[in-house]
Parts: sequence; C-alpha cells; structure tokens
Amino acid sequence: MSIKYAINGIFIMLKSQHNAWIHALATFIVCVIGLYLGLSRSEWCWIVLAMMAVWTAEAFNTAFEFLADAVSPNYHPLIGKAKDVAAGAVLLSAIGSVIIGLIIIVPYLMD
Repeated sequence: MSIKYAINGIFIMLKSQHNAWIHALATFIVCVIGLYLGLSRSEWCWIVLAMMAVWTAEAFNTAFEFLADAVSPNYHPLIGKAKDVAAGAVLLSAIGSVIIGLIIIVPYLMD
C-alpha cells in the first residue's frame, strides 16, 4: 500500500531531521494557540496551508538530501549549492508561515 510508504517516509524525516522536530513543536504550539483563541474556519485554512507549506518543503528537502548523498557521497560543490538552495526553500516557507501566523494571531492578542 502506498500510504504505508508515505507514512514511513514521514517517520524517516522525523527520525533523521532535527529541523522536523522544530517544525513539529511549532505546529503543536500554533495549534494550541489557535484553539485557545478560537480561530475562524478561514483563519484555520490559512494556518493549515502555512504549516503544510513548511512540512512539504521540509519533506522535499529531506528527500533531496538523501538523493544527493546517494549520487555524490563525497563533497561536491554543486551538490552543496543544491542542498543550500533546498534548505533555503524551507526557510522561505517558514518565514512566510510565521508572517501568516502573525497576521492572524497578533490582532487577537491586541484585543
């Protein structure tokens, strides 16, 4: 079953990537805050989309790193650049997610 492999992939990402645990902690904290503040359906949609963007970027980055290491176990400058770009994509999605979270959550905290 393909879902079995997909779930296994998520566990591999969590086991092998320190940043995935940071994303998991951030996801948990945002969900708790969102439940406490009583976010609307549309606000939850934005929050879930933002979290999904970060998790998806992290998953692609992890897969890319595994493939790059398999193709070039020794350091290669182009592989290093490619890994940096993939990590940059995760950072960009995380920054965007933080901005979305702040846009939604800060007004609740100001009231």
